[in-house]
Amino acid sequence: MGSSPSSAPVYLPDSNHERVKILVAGPFGIGKTTMIRTLSEIPSLHTEEVMTDAAAHVDELAVPDKKTTTVAIDFGRLTIAQGRIVLYLFGTPGQRRFKPLWSDYARGALGALVIVDTRRLADSFEVMDLIEETGLDYAVAVNQFPESPTYDEETLRVKLDVEDHTPLVICDARDWDSSLDALRALAAHLVTRAGGNL
Repeated sequence: MGSSPSSAPVYLPDSNHERVKILVAGPFGIGKTTMIRTLSEIPSLHTEEVMTDAAAHVDELAVPDKKTTTVAIDFGRLTIAQGRIVLYLFGTPGQRRFKPLWSDYARGALGALVIVDTRRLADSFEVMDLIEETGLDYAVAVNQFPESPTYDEETLRVKLDVEDHTPLVICDARDWDSSLDALRALAAHLVTRAGGNL
């Protein structure tokens, strides 16, 4: 599934490919931008701005060393040659003030990959609620940070209130293989939910 991204521009294949929109979602500072940058076969698009003290009371900053934040959207692309599919990856801003844009972000998406951090599991509830409200199927990817506590899958499912059929995987958003495994889990889930008719 896919091939490791390179620095050279990659054009869409000449043959017919199914084009699929996938949301990469999660709270502020969770690794969405990093994952899209890791997976994208083209130079990814990021709308990041330097964070200021003026936004601290608005965004409830929980990541002390973070210097920039996504203010509109992240975008990347990944071609799955074997399945003749082109994935368009849209990273959503994690701040609460962007909630009114959610219906636009979700329009046309086939599913979502929700990234969470075990240090701040409660921060993920609002994003997961938004995705469920849109009716999108999703998978949960637990992004591993060096200082994050570890839990077994059953405990994570209870803490996140994730149903048994929803995939839950551990990943490292900086690692291509690990990020791709999370995307694979979502893809398999979407195929299953569609009755194998994607």
